[in-house]
Amino acid sequence: MAEQFQLRLVDSFMLAPTVRHLSFERADGAPLAFIPGQFLQVHFQYDDGKPTKRSYSVGTVGDGASPVQRVEIAVSYVEGGAATKLLGELAHEGSVDASGPYGRFCLMEADANKRYILIATGTGVTPYRAMLPQMAKLMETRGVKVVLLYGARNETELLYGEEFEAFARTHPNFTFHACLSRGARPEPRPHDRLGYVQTVLAELQPDAEGDIAYLCGNPNMVDASFAALKEHGLPVQHIRREKYISSR
Repeated sequence: MAEQFQLRLVDSFMLAPTVRHLSFERADGAPLAFIPGQFLQVHFQYDDGKPTKRSYSVGTVGDGASPVQRVEIAVSYVEGGAATKLLGELAHEGSVDASGPYGRFCLMEADANKRYILIATGTGVTPYRAMLPQMAKLMETRGVKVVLLYGARNETELLYGEEFEAFARTHPNFTFHACLSRGARPEPRPHDRLGYVQTVLAELQPDAEGDIAYLCGNPNMVDASFAALKEHGLPVQHIRREKYISSR
């Protein structure tokens, strides 16, 4: 059930030239109970006093079942954006009003699929970071395979890329493809791909019987990937979507 609370910034760093990772704790000291894939809303006011809010997926890596003390999000800088002014300039120990968790972009207990195809661009990869412990458990208990296609223009924009690479090295059923649209890295890696995520989909040979797909990020990517997966025969109920829309 969604709650309202204050968050206090306890740590932050730049993930990419225009993306900031922020770690919060609740001001009341209580842990946050959430299901990986859910999001929070940050509430604030425009300069004219009009109330507004922005949604951010929780990226905290936990066991997928227990409440967490750290509430981690990734914030993209939007030129002239009100949320960028608030969160991009928020000082350590600064606080914001928030509510949540919300959303159903989560792994489902009733799933009996053989493989998850996870697709993301930009900060849309954040919920998949939170899902890693759940995925590890599913790989162990029922042999599920997971493929993450993560689209970025270049290596500097691969948020949490090293974490996903490390997870892949220790979990043979997990494959991470960095899909780079503006050219290869200076030192390409075997699972790198060139082009947009939706163009790499065909290589995976999506299977209507065994696959469930998750799409998160830029609306154009989500729509294109949704159409491509349907062309491969995936039923709509096996394609789960969350669009990230930049707001000023």
